[in-house]
Amino acid sequence: MGPLAEPLDRWTGRTLRRAVLDFRSSERRRLVAPVLHVGEPGAGQTVFAAVGGGPMDQALRADLVGAMLRRTATGSTPPLVWLTRSGGFTLHDAEAAWLPAASAAYAEAGLPLTMVVVTRQGWWDPRSDVRRVWKRLRQR
Repeated sequence: MGPLAEPLDRWTGRTLRRAVLDFRSSERRRLVAPVLHVGEPGAGQTVFAAVGGGPMDQALRADLVGAMLRRTATGSTPPLVWLTRSGGFTLHDAEAAWLPAASAAYAEAGLPLTMVVVTRQGWWDPRSDVRRVWKRLRQR
């Protein structure tokens, strides 16, 4: 898939909407630490939350994404990568650190990378600046 472009296909739109709904329903705190997800929202996924550990370099991040990718790559569609965090749709340190690592891991696996940032308001692709924002998002 790669960086997102308008118009989105139906599956991608629904899947990313599911990621926002899952984040909103599971996290009630206003400020949350960034959490990396690989897989499909609402289905099989692996999660990594760096809590209190030492500093991680780019190689360790790429190895982590590669391991998460191997655990979730089961179908014909490459697993998505999404980072849940607080804040708005501007580049934060978390995606600046994880995006190159995810790019390296997916390139090594020979797969196209689709990575978005998910907040309580919506989702955003930091590479293409495609985004969806909702004021009131409800389960259908």
